[in-house]
Amino acid sequence: MVGPSRFMNLLSCFELGIIDALRETPGMTAAQLGEAAGVKPDAVEQLLHLLVKESFVAHDEASGGYTLAALDGIAEADLQRVLAMFDLIKVTTLRQLFYLTETVRTGTVVGLKEFYGFDGTLFAALAEHKDLRDSWAPAMDMETVRVDPWFFENIDIPSGAQVLDLAGNTGLGAVHTYKQKASPGLRVTTFDLPSREEEALENFRAHGVAEHCSFIGGDVFTEIPRGFDVVLIKHFLAMWDKADVFKIFRGVNQALDVGGQVNILIPLYPENNDDTDTRSSVEFYPTFFIGCAMGQGGGQKLSTYRSWLKDCGFEVTNVIVEDPADIPADAIPVHAIVAAEKVTDIAG
Repeated sequence: MVGPSRFMNLLSCFELGIIDALRETPGMTAAQLGEAAGVKPDAVEQLLHLLVKESFVAHDEASGGYTLAALDGIAEADLQRVLAMFDLIKVTTLRQLFYLTETVRTGTVVGLKEFYGFDGTLFAALAEHKDLRDSWAPAMDMETVRVDPWFFENIDIPSGAQVLDLAGNTGLGAVHTYKQKASPGLRVTTFDLPSREEEALENFRAHGVAEHCSFIGGDVFTEIPRGFDVVLIKHFLAMWDKADVFKIFRGVNQALDVGGQVNILIPLYPENNDDTDTRSSVEFYPTFFIGCAMGQGGGQKLSTYRSWLKDCGFEVTNVIVEDPADIPADAIPVHAIVAAEKVTDIAG
């Protein structure tokens, strides 16, 4: 019940500048903090009760002064990553989830309609609404910077392969693929909606890989281009329900010859929901994808993806799961890489 109030209480202390003020001048009183923030000291004192309770901040009863406790000494990169995610949750999640029940009933993101007059998904709304985009992009860029090196270190792309980056957006995934896995003859193609082509081609030029990367416009639910040795699917499957995931897998099956490979990056749900090693995936992704982003979708268990791939003509050849000990404590998902080989043709 108190999750949203705790979340906004802590975030407001950052947004008001209270935490920065205490970092610069430890021992400030509520009156001094209120003056610095331009707000009533009574409100500052109320907000800081929770932070004292959680040992984020310490309070000296004799002097009335506050100092940072657990919030002191956090590396700037860690702090900025957390605050970016806090802002994303505030802007893209809290408001839209007010309409979660209506969204589930209709299969459309009702919150986007109510707050923005927008009919569609969050990912489409990002192109039209700057506040959503400005909140979404920094957090997602930081996540990409964290996860992509691990992904490419742990996948195999044969020398000279023809690689398709499925739903590769504006081409950065193709850029990273070529730079991380370069070999003679290697070519990486971004496949996404035609509207992404201009920016993708510009990214290829800017990163010096235009000779090795290309773009094909289209819709994954209509037809996936053929003639590839390897298909990459990153940050995409969790957006869809089972029926649509099957359409994607069957399209990938048709895009590959027998023996072709698919490498999938997914947020992982635990096989048992009391498994704390998979972090907060089930606490965030079900409501985020359904209520805020797509009106459908969400992560799955590894056993579910194994079964779905088998039904679509693939055999899982390797699974690598992030070690929770190696990822930041604030990371919401534990990611998995699922590598599979096409073993039989499946009709679309």
